[in-house]
Amino acid sequence: MADLPGHVLACLHTGKLAFLAILVSGGIVLQILACALFKNWWPMLTVIMYVLLPMPLLFFAASDTSSLFTESGNSWVDATKFLTGASAVGSIAIPVILKHAGVICWGALALELSSFIVFVVAIMCYLQMNSEDDYHMF
Repeated sequence: MADLPGHVLACLHTGKLAFLAILVSGGIVLQILACALFKNWWPMLTVIMYVLLPMPLLFFAASDTSSLFTESGNSWVDATKFLTGASAVGSIAIPVILKHAGVICWGALALELSSFIVFVVAIMCYLQMNSEDDYHMF
């Protein structure tokens, strides 16, 4: 891919950013639809987990995301992995618990879980795009 002209590479990177924006926007739309279609705003509790999810990464891992995919002896990286995993499990557990308690219906649960999957795909695409050597945002 290094032999492509610069304007073609810039166009490809712009397309990747547009794809990420579409994914995140789709996740937000699914989140809102899960509440609005069924006239029940309890599924918005998962937004708290979506806000808390990147916090351990921001505080403990900073910009070094490569350490998250390797086994390390660093206790801060281990704490980051644990807190991020706990937040991710909470993002799935909240709608499931609400469904079990009878607060939301099956449709809202399906939209909530599909919103979570779309957000996970967006995060994985971002990490893949961020790990490429020839792509630099700024």
